[in-house]
Amino acid sequence: MAETQTSSLRELAEQSNAWPFEEARKIVARLKRKPKEGVIFETGYGPSGLPHIGTFGEVARTTMVRHAFRVLTGDTVKTRLISFSDDMDGLRKVPDNVPNREMMARHLGKPLTRVPDPFSNEHPSFGAANNARLRAFLDRFGFQYEFASSTDYYTSGRFDETLIRMLAAYDKVMEIILPTLGPERRATYSPFLPISPKTGIVLQVPMIERNVAKGAVVYVDPDTGEKVETAVTGGRVKCQWKADWALRWVALGIDYEMAGKDLIDSVKLSGEICRALGASPPEGFNYELFLDEHGQKISKSKGNGLTIDEWLRYASPESLSLFMYREPKAAKRLYFDVIPRHVDEYEQFLEAYQRQDGKQRLGNPVWHIHAGDPPKPDMPIAFSMLLTLVSSSNAENAETLWGFIGRYRPGVTPKTHPKLDALVTYAIHYFRDFVLPAKKFREPSEVERAALTDLRDALSQLPADASAEQIQDVVYEIGRREPFLDHNKKAKDGKPGVSLDWFNMLYQVLLGQEKGPRFGSFVAVYGLQNTVEMIDGALARSA
Repeated sequence: MAETQTSSLRELAEQSNAWPFEEARKIVARLKRKPKEGVIFETGYGPSGLPHIGTFGEVARTTMVRHAFRVLTGDTVKTRLISFSDDMDGLRKVPDNVPNREMMARHLGKPLTRVPDPFSNEHPSFGAANNARLRAFLDRFGFQYEFASSTDYYTSGRFDETLIRMLAAYDKVMEIILPTLGPERRATYSPFLPISPKTGIVLQVPMIERNVAKGAVVYVDPDTGEKVETAVTGGRVKCQWKADWALRWVALGIDYEMAGKDLIDSVKLSGEICRALGASPPEGFNYELFLDEHGQKISKSKGNGLTIDEWLRYASPESLSLFMYREPKAAKRLYFDVIPRHVDEYEQFLEAYQRQDGKQRLGNPVWHIHAGDPPKPDMPIAFSMLLTLVSSSNAENAETLWGFIGRYRPGVTPKTHPKLDALVTYAIHYFRDFVLPAKKFREPSEVERAALTDLRDALSQLPADASAEQIQDVVYEIGRREPFLDHNKKAKDGKPGVSLDWFNMLYQVLLGQEKGPRFGSFVAVYGLQNTVEMIDGALARSA
């Protein structure tokens, strides 16, 4: 039976148009062209700044492709995922969002693993501190990966053989890179960046001599003007990053690596260098960049956009994974206002999964987020509803929210629903940091005051145990008046429709926010009497 299920799943996967399967099929085709025992996936990280969500996204998406590949091959091909940190790169500038910036400025040009940790004495270097932050987060998400440090790989000799090949192909590499450079950079360019034995700085100087037999290069020390001979092995040089990327692909046998759209040209050049070294560049695709609230590219050094910890202060890890899964080739704003939607839509996808057939499930994001085994849905109240409850009650603690939830869903407690308990905490954090500062109550017009008064009276006459649907019917009925009538719509009972302006007015006047969840459901949770008192308060404010 297990073999039949695996075969059926593989057949569905072969036809699925979900992007992880489309990517995985590239690797399957690669294996047919060039068989090998295992497949190696890679993600790259430049620890010149604090790890951000874009870095996590690359690992999350690559993990989804890796799982899709395992399904397509029936898990008969061994796979590895290497998370590579380019921590031997020279510190080009001091990031804007770190302490002890003056201290760091004294170490400009040195490999990141030779720059002291500006945060504390906990780590031996800035690079090590950022590596630790990245690994802690990846571990928190349960990713299966192997961490690799550029410094370790260069100094341990793991790259030595490929470095010698790079030295032998020096002229070919120069022919690939030089046409892409301006005159000034062309004059100093070399695929090898010697590390000064005196200053420890990664030097960007031309090579004046090369000796493949000795595995050495000669350059002129920019400080003394003296010729210096150095081996290209043992961590004495680092490759310029396009050459470095190709070096990794060849030395580690990388089969798949994705990269941001801004690196398309770099991927192409690194691929040409890879071929010059006698190897095939990996498969991969270019994802679109994340943008901040102003539509600008997110930068590690600037610290614009969300950090990993910030998202997890306001929302679940699964909601972040959903953000990463969706439309990887479309530019997306990665800012606080995208969080609530992704929290609720994750739960909606989870609910839908239970009703879907096998083919539909493979196109559902939760299948990829949970490696083919999503949990059963068990979220009795939406995040948007929790946010509105916090906003309406100005709740300062979880107990207040749980009071509403317990009345609306008897038997639901923090112990029976720990994920909902976490959602309550997220909602309080989000409200305090983003909703409360932006809260602005709008005064109702005379027509709106009359409608609110009628709504208050109608809600007062409903029984205490009225359902959300009964309440919503009343809300619709009161809203069937000018200027809220929507003559282009008809209700199921044939009555005129109600425009969104009616519901938007309710949230703007009563709660000081632009939008909210279904109003009838909100009233059912918040309580009829509480809602009546809230309307009274709004009418009194605007009297």
